Amino acid sequence: MKTLKDLINKDRFGWALVQKWMENSKNTFETLPRVSKRADEELLRLQISTKSPMGAIVFETGGILIENGWLRILGSGSTKLNRGMMEWNKGKTYVNEGEKGGFLLIADDVLGGYFAINAGELGEEIGKIYYFAPNTLRWESLECGYADFINWSLNGDLGLFYQDYQWDGWKADVATVEGNQVYSFDPNLSVPEKNNNIRRSKRLILIDEHVKLALQSI
Repeated sequence: MKTLKDLINKDRFGWALVQKWMENSKNTFETLPRVSKRADEELLRLQISTKSPMGAIVFETGGILIENGWLRILGSGSTKLNRGMMEWNKGKTYVNEGEKGGFLLIADDVLGGYFAINAGELGEEIGKIYYFAPNTLRWESLECGYADFINWSLNGDLGLFYQDYQWDGWKADVATVEGNQVYSFDPNLSVPEKNNNIRRSKRLILIDEHVKLALQSI
């Protein structure tokens, strides 16, 4: 097992790369403050160097909120996003410390969509980001790695990706959603609205309750 000294790169290469993407970000974002003790613990559990964007984000941030928190990128945990990456994965993708699961949850959105790095359990594309799509209830490869996913989150066309699911006034609504909540829809997003007479309702639920749906689909 690597020590903190082994994992922390003093040249901060990984974080410098993330900051470069942030400098000209096309999407609004909020970098959540880190708590030193929590960041140390999460990095030790993750066992990935801060030379990488993932290690850097876990060590340098409490998480990153994109577009008022529509998309939440996991870091070491903060008041607004009270889930460290490894803390969140325990009991979901692995049981005992030091175990390597078949995937790793790294981000999620308010619709109840989950982003994960595939280590063999989600499909054939190892190391790629898979998305649990709430409109299909299936895990689908996004055909990109973690670094490209972070860059896309900051600079990609999120409006296109979510074009059928962002309602009038969503930015104001989402700004009030806590980092441990997601929307539950009735009928759910996998049921198409066949005509304008059908109106989908939504309510907030705890993400711990909702994530079970994604895990059961594997």
